[in-house]
Amino acid sequence: MCTACACGTADTASAQVETSGGTAYQVSGMTCGHCVSSVTEEVTEVPGVTDVKVDLATGLVTVGGDGPIDAAAIAAAIKEAGYEVVTVS
Repeated sequence: MCTACACGTADTASAQVETSGGTAYQVSGMTCGHCVSSVTEEVTEVPGVTDVKVDLATGLVTVGGDGPIDAAAIAAAIKEAGYEVVTVS
């Protein structure tokens, strides 16, 4: 659920994918600009993160930073923003 506007989004999932521009997480359920802001704000606070790009249309959250970034910390930040992270093997 979007914590900024309570837009009712509860059906979320995330999968991690390595990209050339950082690590991308597929997050479903983001429906508005407040959802994007909430995710961006929480993920930006993770140590080592220097860049967060959220594409609302695709649900892709791309995270870049200095050195390795703890994927569990990113998942926790996404959860803190109101989204449940599902690990995909």
